Amino acid sequence: MTVSGNAMNDPPSAAPPMDAEHLVEKRLVLLYYFAALTYMVVSMLGGLLVAFQLIGCNDLQGIELLSPGRWRMVHTNAVAYGFLANAFLGTLHWTIPRLTMRPVFSTLLSYLIFAAWQIVVLSTAGGILLGQAQAVEWGETPVWIDPVAQLGLLLVAINFMAPIAKARGPMYVTLWYFMAAFVWTFLTYAMGNFLPQYVVCGTNAGAIGGLFIHDLVGLFVTPLGWGLMYYFVPILLKKPIWSHGLSLVGFWGLAFFYPLQGIHHFLYTPIPMFLQYGAVISTIAVEFVVATVIVNFFGTLRGSGRTVVDNLPIRWFYTGMVLYFITCFQCALQVTLTFQELIHFTDWVVGHAHLVMFGVFSQWLMGIMTYLIPRVSGKMWYSRKLCEWHYWLSASGIVIMFLDLTMAGLFQGWSWSSMQYWDHSTQVSNPFWVVRVFAGLMLFGGILVFIYNIYRTLSGPQPATEDGLHPVGAAATA
Repeated sequence: MTVSGNAMNDPPSAAPPMDAEHLVEKRLVLLYYFAALTYMVVSMLGGLLVAFQLIGCNDLQGIELLSPGRWRMVHTNAVAYGFLANAFLGTLHWTIPRLTMRPVFSTLLSYLIFAAWQIVVLSTAGGILLGQAQAVEWGETPVWIDPVAQLGLLLVAINFMAPIAKARGPMYVTLWYFMAAFVWTFLTYAMGNFLPQYVVCGTNAGAIGGLFIHDLVGLFVTPLGWGLMYYFVPILLKKPIWSHGLSLVGFWGLAFFYPLQGIHHFLYTPIPMFLQYGAVISTIAVEFVVATVIVNFFGTLRGSGRTVVDNLPIRWFYTGMVLYFITCFQCALQVTLTFQELIHFTDWVVGHAHLVMFGVFSQWLMGIMTYLIPRVSGKMWYSRKLCEWHYWLSASGIVIMFLDLTMAGLFQGWSWSSMQYWDHSTQVSNPFWVVRVFAGLMLFGGILVFIYNIYRTLSGPQPATEDGLHPVGAAATA
């Protein structure tokens, strides 16, 4: 990274030494991205299967392996452990060596981790479809997979922490987030998949399950996502992050408040009220923490607003940031006891989850893929227009789905609170579920367009030049 008055405030170097190229195993980055997009397609097909069944378009009745209950779990696990985990791991193989100027601990270990993780994800899907899921939300991985996944997370930490430990000089905030994520993810997975299964039960297990649900997002996905934004945004904007102080406020605020939130999934339960109140307060506090991060990135954008129009990866990034602020603001409202009476168990929660996973972190990763694929493949994008179609179908689809499910949740809550019969709530919901199908088809269409563009890009003869790397935005080297 560059060194100036405050090296920790500077972005990663926009012009790394030429020998930085050999530090990155580019083929592995592409393999992770191919796996991630494959799982995204599977997840979306599962989501569409359930969505069509909700509106009565179900020609698969009586086929147990295609039941909505099982495919809903495949849908969520394929996103969390299939798409997000693979996309993050691929991007880390690009980012960490270039930040530390050192290779990962072992390239062979990197390939072994890649193969082992695909076995974990595929075995999880198979176990779920065969009825072997654990009764823990987001932790449905069969018990015989958990030790393998836990070992894999340990090996990931070793492989990436080695170059970080050898790095010299001030540590950029991205590496703070990455180191925390490696430790937190290992501990979070153990907590959610082993304690409820073997150690605790009843409301204690419920409380730990709530912590796991939220910590999987806040202590695995969030630190990796924000860390990557602190790496890529300054490079593409060609300027330092606006405030290093605010970046540390965001980091330590996440570390302190996020682990306390999980109980808010179980308000009005036998879990002690002081824990419920603590979860409510910490959830609202996180909104202020998120605000500091958003202010920091928009402060960095100041004076370069046109970049959001011209540079497609930057547009992906800042779209995700806006949606992240919206989802955290929504969370600060819905976590209150009064609001929970209305929206708990409704589609409001489903819309909220989709906005977080696809509207924020998937948007960031799609932007990163849009930026990196020409660099790791050595070929320019086949079509700028298809890149634009991918963005607009994805961004429009997730916004429509979020607004639709939010409204559906309100109508469902009003129906239940007015003591209407159950069928009334499903009748009220049906128009919203129809809209959700079309929004889901938009998202699915965007992914298919992206995959087709990648295929034509990689199969094309044209090598990438410095300008050719950037049909989607201004030139930048990272």
